[in-house]
Amino acid sequence: MIRLTLCTLLLSATAATADLAVRFDEGAPKDRFTLTNTGDCALPAMEVTLNLGTAPAGLIFDVTGAGAGVEVFQPFEMVAGGDALVELPTVLDGDNAVKLRLRGLAAGAHVAFTVDVDDTAGGREITVSGSEIAGASVQMAMGGGMQSAVMDATARAMVPVGACTS
Repeated sequence: MIRLTLCTLLLSATAATADLAVRFDEGAPKDRFTLTNTGDCALPAMEVTLNLGTAPAGLIFDVTGAGAGVEVFQPFEMVAGGDALVELPTVLDGDNAVKLRLRGLAAGAHVAFTVDVDDTAGGREITVSGSEIAGASVQMAMGGGMQSAVMDATARAMVPVGACTS
């Protein structure tokens, strides 16, 4: 009986994994991006690139009152997990990508920033829906490898990292 239970446990055990969840929340006047380590282990140093340019709605960051954006603008601002950043990224008005260099991210930890995102493909340019951000890409470079994911119509993406190494 004990052997059978031990065998069952060993066969049903799953390796600990790490994943990076990315979420976009439309807000007024600030939009928010949150990156969360949903895995079972800490993630090491990494570089995460959010590329809005791959979404068909022509999304851009609107960080100044003069430039490519429409009406309200909001500069890039870290609101959570800023200590995980190596440095604050530079986000210029009209950019469609931002690169975050992280020292690492503990299991369950997150980093979040606010900024204004506008669409340039017409419609209601100051509001970005999930379907408009669908297609934006997330790339994560870590330990010499690269993983990527695409935002879906719910304004989320899950970057699979793989098995924990420690």
